[in-house]
Amino acid sequence: MDGYRRRVMDDLLKKKLQAKGAVLIEGPKWCGKTTTAEEIAASKVLLARADVKSNFKSLLEIDADAALSGEAPMLIDEWQTVPKLWDAVRYTVDHRRQMGQFILTGSAVPDRNAEKEREHSGVGRFAWLTMRPMSLYESGESNGTVSLAELFSAPQKLLERNKLKLQDVAFLICRGGWPMSVGLPEEAALEQAFDYYDAVTKEDVTKVDGVKRASARVQRLMRSYARHQGTQTSIATLKEDLKNNDVVTLDEDTIRTYLDALQKIFVVEDMPAWNPNLRSKTAIRSADTRYFVDPSIATAALGLGPADLMNDLNTMGLLFETMCVRDLRVFAEVMYGKVYHYRDKNGLECDAVVHLRNGQYGLIEIKLGGETLINDGVKTLLALSAQIDTTRMNAPAFKMVLTAAGEYAYRRPDDGVYVVPIGCLKP
Repeated sequence: MDGYRRRVMDDLLKKKLQAKGAVLIEGPKWCGKTTTAEEIAASKVLLARADVKSNFKSLLEIDADAALSGEAPMLIDEWQTVPKLWDAVRYTVDHRRQMGQFILTGSAVPDRNAEKEREHSGVGRFAWLTMRPMSLYESGESNGTVSLAELFSAPQKLLERNKLKLQDVAFLICRGGWPMSVGLPEEAALEQAFDYYDAVTKEDVTKVDGVKRASARVQRLMRSYARHQGTQTSIATLKEDLKNNDVVTLDEDTIRTYLDALQKIFVVEDMPAWNPNLRSKTAIRSADTRYFVDPSIATAALGLGPADLMNDLNTMGLLFETMCVRDLRVFAEVMYGKVYHYRDKNGLECDAVVHLRNGQYGLIEIKLGGETLINDGVKTLLALSAQIDTTRMNAPAFKMVLTAAGEYAYRRPDDGVYVVPIGCLKP
């Protein structure tokens, strides 16, 4: 497992350190940010320890040069707990005029307005890296026989074997991509997601901004959010769902502030809409799609296990989509790309669009598997592809149905659509 994570994230971190004076790694707690940074850092300050934080904060105020004098690259973990640190690091980077000086890691965004100011002041000095729970390739469950990057060159032939069965995928959805869960006995591995859920709802959602939030209310909202994974559900709909499923409800403003807190600690990561050039004047829905950063958060919120998913394939399909989105986001990060969602007023919907900064993009439909569902996905991909105005933008580099089950990854000879089990995919 460690080897996979180093291969995917360490190389990207090294590249970013070569290009900027400092790298800021953000993402949910327990996803491996500190461990990954420690593999590369030459010195470190771990501010999660109260005594270390107190001493470092005092030293930073008295003598910033001394506080930041560690051997480069210097790791500073949970940097956001010392607000003056950002400007001190920025000044030091400017003064030294050398690349790869600092790695800052954090599991919370302290303030959105302040964050926008930091992004502006960090231009040219900082690189940003988002780390998420591990993809199946990083945790060793995917055999990595199909490269997402290589699909952009549209290979004519593809035939690779998949080792994961549907039952395996059900377990992996519930286990999640938490590094500490990999390799544990099944029951212990599944418990990690519940521990994470408890930590979020009982402590983290309040610690992020000091606003006291009732754990029971956070749990109810997260259950409602889990029921609407992969949709563009509005705040009003979430409120109505809470009213229908719980005795006590929340008003829309409260729901919005709760979701903002969950976003700040990287529990939820909604997907923006893709806006292509189309041949016809079709209204594109611009609302973000709702996702947790890892599918196991949803199963923990709903109290579900692998057997529950196998007995309810509709729910499993929604949560499998969340897992695929997680993996595609991890891979897109490595490829300097972004993942989007498409939906128009006529109901045509594409689960994921991986768009690279060179303008290339791939269209992806996510299905559990089976001939009927795969054919449905292919139909959607071909319909959307036919609407794209290729005189104003590139044609899709590839079209793919990403599946949970299936013995092989292959290219369909009649329409060129790739059918790839998630157990074969890598960056």
